[in-house]
Amino acid sequence: MKVFPFVYTSALAGLVCCPLSATAVQISDHWSIGGAVRARFDLDPDRDIGKAGLDTVMANVAFDDDTWMGAAQYRWYGHSYPFQYLPLGGLRFVEHAWVGRHLEGDQQIKVGLTKVPFGLQPLFSSTFYETLGNVVGLEDVSQVGISWQRSRGDWDLQAGVYARPAWPGHGSSNGSTYAIVVTPADPGVAHGSRNTERGLLALRATHALHGTEGGVGEVGVSLLHSVLHNLDTGLDGQRNVFAAHYQYQQGPWGMRVLLARQLMDPRNPDGSQTVTFGGYDGTFNVAGRGTLGSADLSYALPGAWLGGWIGAIKPYVNYSRYEKSAPGFLPTQRFIAGTSFNVKKVYVALEMLQGRNDPYLGGSSYTQSLAAGGTDHWKRQLYMNIGYYF
Repeated sequence: MKVFPFVYTSALAGLVCCPLSATAVQISDHWSIGGAVRARFDLDPDRDIGKAGLDTVMANVAFDDDTWMGAAQYRWYGHSYPFQYLPLGGLRFVEHAWVGRHLEGDQQIKVGLTKVPFGLQPLFSSTFYETLGNVVGLEDVSQVGISWQRSRGDWDLQAGVYARPAWPGHGSSNGSTYAIVVTPADPGVAHGSRNTERGLLALRATHALHGTEGGVGEVGVSLLHSVLHNLDTGLDGQRNVFAAHYQYQQGPWGMRVLLARQLMDPRNPDGSQTVTFGGYDGTFNVAGRGTLGSADLSYALPGAWLGGWIGAIKPYVNYSRYEKSAPGFLPTQRFIAGTSFNVKKVYVALEMLQGRNDPYLGGSSYTQSLAAGGTDHWKRQLYMNIGYYF
């Protein structure tokens, strides 16, 4: 099946038909509203997949008057691959929703559905598809609680206390949130567990680095602790994660490195040491104990091209790995080589995705790849996301 011409033609059509005339709406000096419409394209010849369609519709609102601040975003999915089994809006959820206040001494506090301060922020890598850190519930995670941040000199300190994960959205699965979090397993997930996460505490400390010729970066450490309450046994287990990270930007070159150790001790009725996570309308098992590593290298090309039409070109590569401690559990690996760029106001990310025992790539076992493992073969997929943000 020759699917690449179809995907390539659809991508060009998406660029041409994207609503370039849309603009942001500034309600006042302090209020603004916006959003995005994104299309995605997937090519996997091994699975006879060549799909193009609507990816996401999102709307957001923000407020900041130098004393009070707040922000919220809502997202809609459905109708197109990989959610073609749902109507548009059949999968929908809040991405974030919080209010906050600027405090004296370069401090701020936020209450609501806020991002958990852990590891490299805002993301572990330069990629659009994100690293395995996202799939094991450590990257791009928001929960409901209160967070605090203070910056002084080269030091930045963050802390958060969270009562619960995001409020469930609407979908066909128990995993109906934007962030991938501990979730009771859906029926049909073999060896699935029924745990919920409560009382999450996150601490993050970073120190800025200043090199020669304008080089800047940071080194930091993070700690995460939470209670895993099992709905079948009524007993409480624990989740502890420790991480160290480093990032540096020297001219156009950028590097990000993270190493994290995750230790989950669930009180499952069968004594198993796997924990079910969920998000984006699905649930799957994750090995309770493992080491996550991620390394990212990028290069930001200066200037604009084709008369100013093409700009912000940034090639990158990223490798992430989740090495599991349980005997016989196969490591999960993900490698991404890609580039992002702007076509006027349209953002494009084009990536070659490769995964081994990766639940999201190559048709490996969705429910078991991050636990005991899946097909244990490298699988590849071409991915493109085109978004107009306003």
